[in-house]
Amino acid sequence: MFFRIACTALAGLLIAGCGTRTMYPAAEKTNRSVVFFVATNGNDAWSGQLAAAGSQHDDGPFATLPRAVIAARKFKSGQPNANVTIRLCSGIYFLNEPLVLTSEDSGLQIAAFRNEQPIISGGECITNWKAETLNGKLLWTADVPEVKAGRWMFHELWVNGRRAMRARQPNRGFFAVESLPQKSTNWMHGHTNFVFQAGDLKASPSLTNAEVVIMDRWVESRLPITGIDEARRVVHLGKRSVFSLEPGDLYFVENAFEALDAPGEWYLDPVVGKLFYAPRPDERLNRVEAIAPRLAQLIRLEGEPEKGRLIERLRFNGLSFSHAEWCFPERSENRDDALKLVPEPRSGVGGFGQAAIGVPAAIQGNGVCDSVFEHCTFAQLGGYALELARGCRSNRIENCEFTDLGAGGIKIGETVIRSKASDQTVGNVISHCEIQDGGNLFRSAVGIWIGQSANNQIVHNTIYNFYYTGISVGWTWGYGNSSATNNLFAFNHVHHLGAKTDGEPPALSDMGGIYTLGGESGTRIVNNLWHDIAGFRYGGWGIYFDEGSSGILAESNVVYRTTHGGFHQHYGETNIVRNNIFAFGRDHQIQRTRSENRIAFIFTNNIVYFDTGRLLAGNWQNDRFIIDGNIYWDTRLRTNFEDLKIDNKTLEQWRLYGHDNHSLIADPMFVAPERYDFRFKAGSPALERGFHPIDLRGVGSGASR
Repeated sequence: MFFRIACTALAGLLIAGCGTRTMYPAAEKTNRSVVFFVATNGNDAWSGQLAAAGSQHDDGPFATLPRAVIAARKFKSGQPNANVTIRLCSGIYFLNEPLVLTSEDSGLQIAAFRNEQPIISGGECITNWKAETLNGKLLWTADVPEVKAGRWMFHELWVNGRRAMRARQPNRGFFAVESLPQKSTNWMHGHTNFVFQAGDLKASPSLTNAEVVIMDRWVESRLPITGIDEARRVVHLGKRSVFSLEPGDLYFVENAFEALDAPGEWYLDPVVGKLFYAPRPDERLNRVEAIAPRLAQLIRLEGEPEKGRLIERLRFNGLSFSHAEWCFPERSENRDDALKLVPEPRSGVGGFGQAAIGVPAAIQGNGVCDSVFEHCTFAQLGGYALELARGCRSNRIENCEFTDLGAGGIKIGETVIRSKASDQTVGNVISHCEIQDGGNLFRSAVGIWIGQSANNQIVHNTIYNFYYTGISVGWTWGYGNSSATNNLFAFNHVHHLGAKTDGEPPALSDMGGIYTLGGESGTRIVNNLWHDIAGFRYGGWGIYFDEGSSGILAESNVVYRTTHGGFHQHYGETNIVRNNIFAFGRDHQIQRTRSENRIAFIFTNNIVYFDTGRLLAGNWQNDRFIIDGNIYWDTRLRTNFEDLKIDNKTLEQWRLYGHDNHSLIADPMFVAPERYDFRFKAGSPALERGFHPIDLRGVGSGASR
């Protein structure tokens, strides 16, 4: 469980600071160090030197984090190398604007006091609820005047500590596009209308407050509805989809009053400024605790690497970050200045071309070095959680939890290649983190995104329950310049992508447990576990080397239960895939798509084990690849294993082309493959052939720290 937010009259009791329970001593203060305290029952006029109010209630902790930062800066002004710590007591701390830290804050530590649970929030409580019966529906309603005035719009709501569902049709699953009034001649050019199937949509007064969320290839598009022609069954949209739509594309509709038909759903009417909520059975009106996001970001770390003004040695420990949300602005000139550097979608388009790349993070940094996020929780957020963009070096993100995310978890680096060393992001570490339940607003977001950034280590993390890719690295399509080199991905456990653990089927395509782009010389993908990866039309792969992926080693990974194969290389060169186990691909196991006049990869000493689909898929022409020394086993052919076909050839025919001359078709003798136990029994031919057993006990965020 994350936390329970209190917004009622009992809030003072439920989230009171540490000072209400225990009297703590004054902060230790020397000429070199100081501790400032913050508590929800504090006072910004006090010194912040006490963890609790004194007996005369004339001194004690600060009430807000920004005030504590001001005090820290003042203390450090005469001694820049002083040790300053801000400790927050339990409670929720609402920010009126993002907290901005600069190079003058270097060395600052912001941490939870002892084992307390402070929450830094960009949201606002919704109060003054009342019960109403509307169209036969028993609902709770609240007036939100700022929404009516056009000063606030939100797409998320948390009630009693749980994400509430924006009213949608259908409540679960999807509608499907029937056809397109006009077919596009360019798949990169999207549509502004489509034909829906009979009975799916109906014209209604609230429908122009709603939007279609449609899945198309590997992205989602969020498209406001401008009208419906019921006679022709055409829905008209205020923005274009990212790519051209196709019959069968999946979609749902959000924020129509008529869709408010299930407990835990809500609808916001921006015209009258009113919020409607259908309570869950266990909820009571006099104890409703609702919060909606106000800020797009919580903390900005604004170093200036181009000027040598870095933010160094920051430390965040034991904090929770919540309730920030970003969504598409109506006009870019109305955007916050600090967000104008975020890539915008093409004009009039309702989404981004890949990975929801333009969605900012709740905490965003430039010029951050030698800093640490540890034991922090990033939850109930509407965008990405944490981003280290330009000129960020040697930072560590350790033992953190990322959950209930509108977009993805962590972004490292940028989409552009920086020529100056000071602007390059390199050498960061993400370790022992759990990143899960993402894509709640932007389904194409990923767990960890690495852009044009080198020498990072992504180790011992668990990533699951995303609608798209788990880890994405690189941002160069083809063989152009790339800075995503020498990255290490080791001992990660990545699973349930495309289809989450709740059983909802996949809707996006072209995804992988790990997805790579461009030249990545020196990058290693080793000793990871990838499984349960599902694509919609195509592309639920475990290890996916996309356009131009080159110079990568994938070794000693276990991949199983994918819809379209354990390994796929679209095109690239000089990759090495060895000593891996690829098991139980549904449609096929291994895929190569484009043939080029260069050696695509060396595929050797792998075990491919399956019971459905084909061994190979795609294009295996021109023989510009090396595949040998592997073990293949199709459990359906136990009595006549020589019938196994490799690219529609027998093994003997395949060997005439110079492939798999030293490979075997043989049972590798796993201990219990039906239970995904891929240890070997004694006498396994894999061991005799030199396969190195893969120990999975060390994978994931729960491994020894």
